[in-house]
Amino acid sequence: MEIELWWLLVIPLFFLLGWLAARIDIRHVVRESRSLPRSYLSGLNFLLNEQPDKAIDAFIEAVRIDPDTVELHFALGSLFRRRGETERAIRMHQHLVERVDLPHAQRTQALAELGQDYLKAGLLDRAEDVFLRLRGTELDDMALNQLLEIYQQEKEWAKAIEIAQALPDHESVWWRKEMANFHCEIAESAMTESRFGDAEHSVAAALTVNPKSVRASLLRGDLLLRDGHLEAAIDAWKRIETQDPAYLALVADRIMQAHQKTARAEQGLQMLRSFMERHPSLDLLDTVFETTLKMQGPQLAYDLVREELRRNPTLLGLDKLLEAGIMTAPDEYRTDIELVRQLVHGHTRRVARYRCGACGFKARQFYWRCPACGGWETTPPKRTEEYDLAP
Repeated sequence: MEIELWWLLVIPLFFLLGWLAARIDIRHVVRESRSLPRSYLSGLNFLLNEQPDKAIDAFIEAVRIDPDTVELHFALGSLFRRRGETERAIRMHQHLVERVDLPHAQRTQALAELGQDYLKAGLLDRAEDVFLRLRGTELDDMALNQLLEIYQQEKEWAKAIEIAQALPDHESVWWRKEMANFHCEIAESAMTESRFGDAEHSVAAALTVNPKSVRASLLRGDLLLRDGHLEAAIDAWKRIETQDPAYLALVADRIMQAHQKTARAEQGLQMLRSFMERHPSLDLLDTVFETTLKMQGPQLAYDLVREELRRNPTLLGLDKLLEAGIMTAPDEYRTDIELVRQLVHGHTRRVARYRCGACGFKARQFYWRCPACGGWETTPPKRTEEYDLAP
């Protein structure tokens, strides 16, 4: 292969250009590093040495010396918020929002961060004002979700519905479930204030949004029972079996009351027993046991629990069996059975709680909305023992 003579001139030229480019880059880096406040470099050094408190003090000094370090403002503000120092975070982000020379995108980001600070500090009214200002901006979706959370915390259900309707992912299963619960919250408030017409309207709206809303069917049955429509109320509660049978325990007492008012208590008890056979539930067993005990005596209640315990062995079921056994056993054995029941009862308190399927939060009472994660209908009326025994 022959080498052209002019190549020998081009190759050194390339090396020379590369050397000049490297020199320019190095000078640029050195010039930028010199322009940074010394406290900024000290802060980085503290971070590398795992001294976060000293690093924060150094960064604060860097911001004071050079107010144009916008990204450092954002980083410090977020750090303060995570550490629970909301007042410092608010001051940091307020300073950015008030700067007239800040570009629109950074001002919008600063406003969003300020809203997060207010939320963290529990200043919901101020947070609401901030996120309302963000409506129609490039952060509109974020603002909608934050406003939805604020209105749920403030129990402003009408506003929550309005915001939920503006969400981009509305009509999803999650959206329908939340919307139905918002309407049910309004219905319950109306019932408390004896505005039963408004309650009926909200229940109808809930079922329109989510035909599988168990809570709406429960409230519809309550309204029908109040108006004296006993059969219609029972039908409304029976519908829950097709929506989600796990919630039948919530209407078991209601079904029995409606049947007793029509002098058909035996038929009501038989209905609950059929529910329990198809959908075993510890809460449902508790209602059926208590009803059988009152209507048919301790022996039949004992037989009922014993049969259910054979089908679904649980500690809570054993506790009920021992309770009935104390009533039916001869006097000389009752003390021993009572002792055994006390031992079992100490363990049942541990497995008798409700548990959120989303975050694992446990509580002794049932909640439509989890107090920990805020999820709607994430805590079905099942005891933790039922979860542990489920395949």
